[in-house]
Amino acid sequence: MNFNFPTEETIAAVASAVAAGQGGIAIIRISGVRAKEAAKNIVHTPGRAQWKSHSILYGHVIDQITKKHIDEVLVLIMDGPKSFTGEDVVEIHCHGGLINVQRILEELLRQTFVRRAFPGEFSQRAVLNGRLNLTQAEAINDLIKARSQKAAELAMAGVDGAIYAQINQLKERLLDQLCEIEARIDFEEDLPALDKSEVLTNITSINKELKALIKQNKQASYIRNGLKVALIGLPNVGKSSLLNLLSKKEKAIVTQVPGTTRDLLENEIILEGIPITLVDSAGIRDTDNIVESIGVQRSERMLVTADIIMFIFDISKPWNESNQNLLSKIPQHIPVLLIGNKSDLNIKDQPVKTDVIISALNGNGEKSLIKSLLKTCGANKAQNIEISLNERQIDLVISASNALNRVLTQETQLLPWDFWTIDLREAIQTLGELTGDEISEALLDRIFSRFCIGK
Repeated sequence: MNFNFPTEETIAAVASAVAAGQGGIAIIRISGVRAKEAAKNIVHTPGRAQWKSHSILYGHVIDQITKKHIDEVLVLIMDGPKSFTGEDVVEIHCHGGLINVQRILEELLRQTFVRRAFPGEFSQRAVLNGRLNLTQAEAINDLIKARSQKAAELAMAGVDGAIYAQINQLKERLLDQLCEIEARIDFEEDLPALDKSEVLTNITSINKELKALIKQNKQASYIRNGLKVALIGLPNVGKSSLLNLLSKKEKAIVTQVPGTTRDLLENEIILEGIPITLVDSAGIRDTDNIVESIGVQRSERMLVTADIIMFIFDISKPWNESNQNLLSKIPQHIPVLLIGNKSDLNIKDQPVKTDVIISALNGNGEKSLIKSLLKTCGANKAQNIEISLNERQIDLVISASNALNRVLTQETQLLPWDFWTIDLREAIQTLGELTGDEISEALLDRIFSRFCIGK
């Protein structure tokens, strides 16, 4: 870091998820030089309790106006620098819910020297005070948001420092090449000539590793963000039945009447560690029913927002012009799985190549469908990924790789070493921005503003 962060202000926020009737315990976190003072002012502890670091006290939060008990609490005390933020930290553990949690926070904020924490401010202070590096803090945020076990494992790898370690070693290797080149520029007469082919080999190798990170990131994003899979087809081909089969519960109403589904119906499932949002849609057809017509319009809009489309048709009937017209509406850049449903009936020969044949009624072909779905989007390759970069990080990896591409181009143009150093420095600085070693306070503010309040 190239700046110092002032820690005079004491901040407080609810640090746990809060919902009415859910969660037995809630946590309110206070951090700053007057954290203990803020907690002492509202918590009454019986006897002669000592507010020592890394101790737990029992007490009651008192309404400072009515002097009535608000809640029975435990108070955890952690003096800096041995705390999450590196500052003095106090956590008040109270009963979960909405009312008493907000009342306790209000009692804290009533004190003029305590303010509400900004989103991500606790983590930001942890980074600025050297308790975490930037990639670890971002990984903690990913861990909180993880939607599957695999996503949580990848986030935990970042918390353990795997992202920082891998990016930093690439940066150090580039620094070695830059130092070798600059030494020859400054002391050309005193040093042996630099082996250009060796420098090129090293830079190419580093760039290859950066490109591998970029390539695998699409699969990693499936684990982190999940996939949106749209079920598209004519009315009464079995879209809702297929949704119910994959969801393992009756999420959609199924009847023999065409047009039963009038709106988009979503359900999230996990397939081999990949969070998948299935979206059942209204059957797309011309209709005079105003409600069904609105559903059809929404289904058509969904065609351009899905990550992958399951096009479902009735394989017991001949392929018709309506099927073909609907298939032609799907944007060419979106992967499509062509699924012939109702294999429990008589299967008709089709003029199109069917990817999967299934019976949503009895489940035959379900395993093949899941395998084809994961293969079509490439998510089946995600299981071997060891680290996952977020959007900010992958953008910086792309920028660093582009800088190295320019270095390699300069070699073919026979440009002098001085030109190489410009883009090498840019690549090094970009990787330093990724790890947090080279970053401005304004940019740091922007990064942590995307975190949740209390983190």
